Amino acid sequence: MQAIELICFPGAPNLPIFVAKEKGFFDKAGVAINMTTTPSSAFQAENLINGKFQVAGTAFDNVVAYQEGQGAVTFDRQPDLFAFMGATQVELAFIVAPEITSYQDVKGKSLALDAVATGFAFVLYEMLAKAGLQRGDYSFAAVGATPQRWEAVRAGQHAGTITIEPFTSIARAQGFRVLDTSSNVFPVYQGGSFAASRAWAAGNPDALKGFIKGYLAGLDWTLKPENRQEATDTLLRNMPEIKPPVAGAVMASLLSPKSGLTPDGAILMDGVRAVLDLRTRYGSGKAALTDPSKYIDLTYYDEARRG
Repeated sequence: MQAIELICFPGAPNLPIFVAKEKGFFDKAGVAINMTTTPSSAFQAENLINGKFQVAGTAFDNVVAYQEGQGAVTFDRQPDLFAFMGATQVELAFIVAPEITSYQDVKGKSLALDAVATGFAFVLYEMLAKAGLQRGDYSFAAVGATPQRWEAVRAGQHAGTITIEPFTSIARAQGFRVLDTSSNVFPVYQGGSFAASRAWAAGNPDALKGFIKGYLAGLDWTLKPENRQEATDTLLRNMPEIKPPVAGAVMASLLSPKSGLTPDGAILMDGVRAVLDLRTRYGSGKAALTDPSKYIDLTYYDEARRG
């Protein structure tokens, strides 16, 4: 059995991984998964590219960013990352302090981000721009992944941030406001994906296909209505920061294909185009990004699904 070091952002979308580990779906597929959660996108990318981790559950935009040389970390060689499977549309919520009731109240405030040039940051930029705010109307601070950002807003250090579940429901339950969501702004958005190095994948095709098979088995089980209570219990056990009163809201968002897990782990090409359009407009590159095949290879996914 081959071991795979997996690094993911902390969040409810990891539920199929928890399920696959606990139900033995990865074992059955011939892989042992050691999962680490990342404190930031920069830490994740650096350690995926340098080989400490073999697979990442990450924002699809992170793959694009590092392949285009626009990531928060620079390398002495060209990264060879690619997305091999989808994960979520991941509804991003613009969470703000209770006293903020409109976009106009955001003026002059500081907002917490993972990094200032990530895809999720671009989603927030787009929300603010569509509401008529200019870049000089607010300030940003790079704080880290969602748990750190939410804590910074909860503690009053920043006025708002972008969150995913369960942190959106946790914030709501504590009186914080959802000013907007990505699903209000984008009909389809390829939020989460799974990525690896092309060189590692080429040298370890059976391990990668084993990961895909195990994950898809966990996903299929998670999405079955009859498993909802057990799935909820699994999520609470693996993410103790989720308290039972908000578990229902977290699961409702997670199980909706519009805001959560994508059936069959599909990559949504309209959502990919939305990501590329945002990076073209808000990223540091000069050229328009229009070719999804630079960042995606579904060969391993297709072979794994064929058995």
